[in-house]
Amino acid sequence: MSHSFVVHVPDAELEPEPLDPEQIVSGTPEVTGKVVWESADGRQIRGVWQITPGVVTDVEADEVFVVISGSATIEVEGGSTLKVGPGDLAVLRAGDRTTWTVHETLRKAYSINL
Repeated sequence: MSHSFVVHVPDAELEPEPLDPEQIVSGTPEVTGKVVWESADGRQIRGVWQITPGVVTDVEADEVFVVISGSATIEVEGGSTLKVGPGDLAVLRAGDRTTWTVHETLRKAYSINL
């Protein structure tokens, strides 16, 4: 998209983004998302992402996100434990190894730099 736009995040339609089964620690979490903007070089991505309850692991990109709904506890290996819920802004650093315990289906608006 080359023009300005708005997305109503709480009810944006999202597409399935299957998890790698090796990322699932417990439960049957399902991920959906939608990229709403990407830079021409593909190094900057803006979007909406959602995950249902469960426990998953990830290796993070350089990301800032705002939680729209739901809640989770994000344990950063060798670092902090982040408790996030509606209205919280969180910053994850590239390379962070995380474990997400999703308590209630979490929806976030994010900005990633690769």
